[in-house]
Amino acid sequence: MAGIRLTPEEPELPQGTPPRPQLPPAFAGAGTAATATATATAGALAGSGSGGLEMASDDERSVAADSWSVRSEYGSTLDDDQRYADAAEVLAAAAASANFPSGASDCCSDKDDQDPSDVEGSMLGLQSYWDASYSEDLANFQEHGHAGEIWFGADVMDTVAIWTKKLCAEIIKGATPSGNDNINSEVDDNQLSNYPVLDVGTGNGLLLQALAKQGFSNLTGTDYSEGAIELAKSLAARDGFTSINFLVDDILGTKLDRKFKIVTDKGTFDAIGLHPDGRIKRVMYWESVSNLVESGGIVVITSCNHTKDELVQEVEDFSKTKSGKEHLDEVAGNVAQIFRYIDHVRTYPTIMFGGVEGSQVCTVAFQRL
Repeated sequence: MAGIRLTPEEPELPQGTPPRPQLPPAFAGAGTAATATATATAGALAGSGSGGLEMASDDERSVAADSWSVRSEYGSTLDDDQRYADAAEVLAAAAASANFPSGASDCCSDKDDQDPSDVEGSMLGLQSYWDASYSEDLANFQEHGHAGEIWFGADVMDTVAIWTKKLCAEIIKGATPSGNDNINSEVDDNQLSNYPVLDVGTGNGLLLQALAKQGFSNLTGTDYSEGAIELAKSLAARDGFTSINFLVDDILGTKLDRKFKIVTDKGTFDAIGLHPDGRIKRVMYWESVSNLVESGGIVVITSCNHTKDELVQEVEDFSKTKSGKEHLDEVAGNVAQIFRYIDHVRTYPTIMFGGVEGSQVCTVAFQRL
């Protein structure tokens, strides 16, 4: 299935290093917005608004992002276990210095105050992990010419690019954007050139290449990892996409001073949520994105760690936070919404689990109001 990476054999980690998480497959519901987590002995499924089902634990969800990548057929030129150990050491050191809670500790002293959407801190939320990851991918590219890992798989990446073009085609034609598969996505490439695109947490930049193939030409990719940007630039030069602009920039403290009509995110919001301070950083993320997308523009988020309904709830919670009404249970008519839900991709393969239908990945679009 797209997006699954088998966990390599357990390394012997230094004493005191947090145990390596075991990989559960994650399911992001499309129609019913269900999240499923399976282990070798049992499976549990949690659905939005499906009260009779058992909720997946924070421990299980905190490692869901480890299913993002599809390893290359060449394998790794560096020691993947060592990369894990290095990142785990950083996480343990941070916990020991009381900068962050450890994976085994509570994120706050009162569990009743925890956000249900919180997940425990993971090394996949740390920049040091991604710096090491893209250093490995860059070395692999230089030795083998391979692009490295494609988060969620190439099929999902191409689906996101095609579906985003459909949304833009509807906007250009004056229709309410919905991403309907029946909409004719044929538009003049000159019109798409007026749609500046920003891909946050661009990684190797391949999503921007896929968007360029759909006719988009004003493309910018940012990532806080210098190795990722170096890799993205090298791949774009090799593949003939030299007009794509790549910049080192952290979405949580962006230095960009322009707005975009389209902001895409494929896995970045997931990683941010896995930081030990994920709840605060998720708010920072939405604040930054709301300032980067122009009024009427769209945000397209692809996630394996959140369902469609959870992402919709995220933007509603952000609106409440901005208005100072975060404790309201009913927001309709009380809070000025910053984003509105448009649609989600409905064509990803689905699985029936416990009587609920879901998929591993969800892609959701929001319009800036």
